Amino acid sequence: MLEATPLTDGWILRHEQEALPAAVPGCVHTDLLAAGVIADPFLGRNETGAAWVGRREWTYETRLPEGALGHEQTDLVFDGLDTAAEILVGDQLLGRVRNMHRTHRFDVTGMNGPLTVRFRSAYAEAEAVRGRLGERPAAYAEPYQYIRKMACSFGWDWGPTLVTAGIWRPVRLERWSTARIARVRPVVTVEEGAGVVELHVDVERTRVEAALALEARVGGRRVRAEVSGTSGAVRVEVPGAALWWPRGYGEQPLYEVELTLRHADVPLDVWRRRIGFRTVELDTSPDAHGTGFTLVVNGERLFARGVNWIPDDVFPSRVTRERYRTRLRQAAGAGVDLVRVWGGGIYESEDFYDACDELGLLVWQDFPFACAAYPEEQPLRGEVEAEARENVVRLMPHPSLVLWNGNNENLWGFRDWGWEERLAGDSWGEGYYLGLLPRVVAELDPTRPYTAGSPWSGSWRRHPNDPAHGTHHSWEVWNRQDYADYRLHVPRFVAEFGWQAPPAHATLRRALPGEELAADSPGMLHHQKAEDGNGKLRRGLERHFAFPEGDFDRWHYLTQVNQARAVAAGIEHWRSHWPVCAGTVVWQLNDCWPVTSWAAIDGDGREKPLYHELRRLYADRLLTLRRRDGRLVLAAVNQSAERWAGTLSLRRMSVEGEVLAAAEAELAAGARAVAEVRVPAELEPDGAKEFLVADAAGSAEASPGPGGAGSGEGLRAVHFPVPDREIPYPRPEFDVTVVPGGVEVRARTLVRDLLLQADRLDPRARADRGLVTLLPGERVTIGVEGWQTPDADAARAALYCQEPAR
Repeated sequence: MLEATPLTDGWILRHEQEALPAAVPGCVHTDLLAAGVIADPFLGRNETGAAWVGRREWTYETRLPEGALGHEQTDLVFDGLDTAAEILVGDQLLGRVRNMHRTHRFDVTGMNGPLTVRFRSAYAEAEAVRGRLGERPAAYAEPYQYIRKMACSFGWDWGPTLVTAGIWRPVRLERWSTARIARVRPVVTVEEGAGVVELHVDVERTRVEAALALEARVGGRRVRAEVSGTSGAVRVEVPGAALWWPRGYGEQPLYEVELTLRHADVPLDVWRRRIGFRTVELDTSPDAHGTGFTLVVNGERLFARGVNWIPDDVFPSRVTRERYRTRLRQAAGAGVDLVRVWGGGIYESEDFYDACDELGLLVWQDFPFACAAYPEEQPLRGEVEAEARENVVRLMPHPSLVLWNGNNENLWGFRDWGWEERLAGDSWGEGYYLGLLPRVVAELDPTRPYTAGSPWSGSWRRHPNDPAHGTHHSWEVWNRQDYADYRLHVPRFVAEFGWQAPPAHATLRRALPGEELAADSPGMLHHQKAEDGNGKLRRGLERHFAFPEGDFDRWHYLTQVNQARAVAAGIEHWRSHWPVCAGTVVWQLNDCWPVTSWAAIDGDGREKPLYHELRRLYADRLLTLRRRDGRLVLAAVNQSAERWAGTLSLRRMSVEGEVLAAAEAELAAGARAVAEVRVPAELEPDGAKEFLVADAAGSAEASPGPGGAGSGEGLRAVHFPVPDREIPYPRPEFDVTVVPGGVEVRARTLVRDLLLQADRLDPRARADRGLVTLLPGERVTIGVEGWQTPDADAARAALYCQEPAR
């Protein structure tokens, strides 16, 4: 039987003639940090002081133990080497590698002694390839497109430049005899109510003449088949198999698959995975509105409630199974049902996809190409194909994986960013996205759809980012336009859009120790990586609020409110246009370090107000007040499987709390449908002092979020006709009481966008909700965890809301 032994202990890292203890898996930066050689690059401006690390060669060493008796072959297996390295046992070169995204295997039968992994600087490797193949344009000056490595380790508009090297995934010795399972390609389908698994198996042999057999067990069924040469296949049918569904649509049953390779009934190797039975299609049919982009799972058409995922740490070896699950549970808790693994990162570990399988989170997987023209010549082309073949097969068991995507923004970049002229006919990646990658997916994983890029309109006959066709990235908003302009278009599928805000106050305090916080203080500017990021924050704020000059706490609060408002403007509009628009994927769920960014969850794992707003925006049922054809309408978005019917209460109110007019209307929205109710003209707010409140079934006690979802059983939408800077808010008055498990706030006036910044109470504290709007007389209980010394005065000091203009 194959024996696998981890080779994780006893590694050292050579640095300036010293032997530093090395963690495997790990990377140079984390080893240097543990040894006190570098300061934490996440703190202050220490990132700059660690820049030299990415320019150096680094050597890892351990000893290869003597081979155990009783096995014919011993393999040394690296699940991930970052990135350009040579591997030696003693003076014998085992091989050279140059791809972070691949597994590497070496025959070390009969060998023992010093084991050395010598890493070349990723800069040196990338610059050498650039010198050989020629310059290619990119969104950033770093040479990330010339090396098969996590692109964002070279920095991004939300990430630090910390160019890593190291043994970043597990390493082990595998000892075996006669034969081993080299690859299993599981094709999982549903046929006439039965779950079907076809296991296509490649084997490696030490004995060519040995008769081999496969035995597969799935769902209580057992099937055997013979191996012919170095391959075999076994088909298992599971009658009446329970279907795997995305969260919110059904359960997520998973079936254990066990495949055993045998010789004369002696087990030689075993492969175990979990699978789920489901079908997936991508409907890109043309229609009266353009070309659709709708995911269909088990025959059910979905509006995808998505988020973009970046590596959760710039040092990905630090992301544990528990951390993946925490972050993905946060996503599920926000109503998310689709996670896009963005193309400037990595193919994530099995832990990521296992968690998505269990949580019912659909996965859209980018191939790792982002924001650059990528050469298609050797040595890169061979690496790209090998990595694609390995990872497509590796991820095939996961029912959560529903879409392969060729790249991030490269087709768009070729057309709009001046690349075509600069390339002058040189290769730039089109052959990967429209040739190699779809061929690999079609050959190996025919059950899943492939799209050439994001954004992509489906054809060069149209602009790649045409909102009427395929996927769309909406970045004119944020970069140049106000978020109100989201309402000017109805894209078929919005794969990227977002707005920045700083991280939580406690995150900033930890990341910038000793610094007097200001929007433009040195540390804040260092932890703002977007071009003119603070300028865009200011301009975006000034369109809606009076800018709080010199008041950091107020700036911090208002920029977080504005982020939630911006994302709400987009999602409410686009969801109300289902099924023309079939999905929104917010940029972005998470951060890889403490930074001002588009994330809903900051680099320390704290939830911004945007996170809690997503819970409202991505709920099965959503109320939103919109202007359509010059009239105010209430859109009731119902993504649940049940009809939504009830009575609507509409109130036109003054900011002083007086009800100026009221009416009731009937609400009836079918399952997975949107219904509209026109607001009577006499209820439309007239001027800056008035607003409209709409409550559905159950009369909300309070209205969390800029638009508002009820804290009781009902739902609420609130509409103010003018920007906040024009609204004569009353001075907010409210009572604060500490109650078991949290804080109760009772409003005596209109209190808009009330926010408890729980991390100001205690860095470990978390609140269970974000922005809340209260009408006079309403109350809300905000749950707080991790607060060691509850106190009403402290709670009041940590509460923020809209105030009269100063």
